Amino acid sequence: MDHRAAVAAETARFVAAVEGADPATPVPGCPGWTLTDLIRHTGSVQRWFSVLLRTRVQQPPSTRDVDLDLPDREDGYPGWLTASATVAADAFAVTEPDLPMWAWGADQHARFWTRRMFCETLLHRTDAESALGLRPAIDRPAAVDGVDEFLVNLPFAAFFAPKVADLRAPDRTILFDTSDGDDRWLVRLRPDGFGLDTTHAAADACDAAVRGTAADLLLLVYGRTSLDSGLVSAEGDEDLLERWFANSAF
Repeated sequence: MDHRAAVAAETARFVAAVEGADPATPVPGCPGWTLTDLIRHTGSVQRWFSVLLRTRVQQPPSTRDVDLDLPDREDGYPGWLTASATVAADAFAVTEPDLPMWAWGADQHARFWTRRMFCETLLHRTDAESALGLRPAIDRPAAVDGVDEFLVNLPFAAFFAPKVADLRAPDRTILFDTSDGDDRWLVRLRPDGFGLDTTHAAADACDAAVRGTAADLLLLVYGRTSLDSGLVSAEGDEDLLERWFANSAF
């Protein structure tokens, strides 16, 4: 995917959804947040990641302080989010995707931050639409990329999602399988941790499997829907699935 273009497109969809909406609307996908909180978080992430890209950060930053240029009024937040995407686009324009950079995940290049920004913007756009009573539409390529990004980077997330460290088991596997295409991910839990098994050698003999459209799998792995929602199907080791979803919150 062209994550740079996708950030702009998802931001535009986000802004279109929230323009004119009540800023105090609760966001069920982010308990305790209002639409204002959701917009401020998303724009702040875009501006913060843009600073990392511009400074070509080579080690974990010692501070997250950044000039957010927040609006004076709540009704100014949609326009501020549009401006945040412009800040991001300006950072993209002066940063090569293949530039080596520190990142908390698997890919130690500038493209990590662009992809992460895209996934944050996509997910929170769906949070906003759901809060407003809309059924989010997620383009299939974007959903596939989002699921992949989540599963690739989750093993590195324990420093801010400590329960991830409990995702251990004596060689147990979970298959995430798309019902609207051929994309699938096999996660292997080991005594010392977990990660993607890219060989798929044991996919047909997995211990548990979850199937659904790429969009519904994306919402599932991020906790925006559940196994009993009727949107996905599950089979196999119920205890293994319970362990996964109890400890994989991002």
